[in-house]
Amino acid sequence: MSDPVRVHTSSDASRVGVAPVFVLVHGIGASHRYFGRLHDELARHGDVHAVDLPGFGGLPRPDGPRSIAQLADALASRLDALGVAGAVLVGHSMGAQVVVELAVRHPALVSHLVLLGPVTDPERSSPVVQAWDLFRDMLREPPSANVLVLADYLRCGPRWYLTELPAMLRYPTLDAVRRAPCPVLVVRGADDPVARARWAARVAAAAADGRLLEVAGARHVVQHRRPQETATAITAFVGRRAPSGRSATGRPRDPGGDGHAAPA
Repeated sequence: MSDPVRVHTSSDASRVGVAPVFVLVHGIGASHRYFGRLHDELARHGDVHAVDLPGFGGLPRPDGPRSIAQLADALASRLDALGVAGAVLVGHSMGAQVVVELAVRHPALVSHLVLLGPVTDPERSSPVVQAWDLFRDMLREPPSANVLVLADYLRCGPRWYLTELPAMLRYPTLDAVRRAPCPVLVVRGADDPVARARWAARVAAAAADGRLLEVAGARHVVQHRRPQETATAITAFVGRRAPSGRSATGRPRDPGGDGHAAPA
C-alpha cells in the first residue's frame, strides 16, 4: 500500500472532459497551502487538485526516507484512484522533481509539465548552500508567504525535512527532464536566489519541447506573489497546443479535426 497523499480539489462537473485538470505539487517542507492563490486562479479554467505529499501538510511521516520516485509513485496511485489522466502537473521546487519523475514513470497521467522554481542546481547542491539561498529568499518574500511556509516547516518538523533533503539534493533533474515525454514550461521569479537564471535556462533547454518564463518582481514562491501572471502563463502554455494526438485534457482528439475532445 502506498503512502497517503491528501488532495484538495476544486471541480466543476460541467467542465469534465472539456477543460484541463491541474495538479499542484508542493516543495520540501511545504504543503498545498502556499498554492492557495494560484489554485483560485486556475480554478477559473479547469479542475484543480492541490496535494499534500507523504509526511507533509500534517500527514503521517513514512517509516523511512522516501525517494523522489517513491513520492511520484504515491502521487500517481492517488491520481489513478481519482480517475485523473492527461493532467497538467505543476510542481514547485522539490515538487518540480516529483512531477517530472511522475511524467517519466507514468506518462499517461500527464499532458504538460510546469516547473516553478525547479531544484536542484548541481553546482549549488550542498545543504549549506541551499539553506543560505532559502534564507536569502525569505528575507524578501512577502510576509504572507513566509507565514505559510514557516508554519508548514514547523508542522513538517526538522527531522522529516532533513530526512527528505538528501533525495532532493541528489535527484538528477536535468536527466529526468530530458526523458519527459511532454512539453515543459519552466517558470522562475526574476529575483529567485534558489532557482537561478542560468540553472532555469538549462532545465528548459533540457526538455525536448521546453520554454522558460521569468516573472518580474517575484522570488522563489512565484505562485504566491504573482498568481495571476503564473496562471496566465500556465493556461497559455496548455492552450498553445496539446501533445500530438491528444487534447489539453489528455483525452483523444476528435478524428474529424475540429479540435474538440472525442467521447470517452
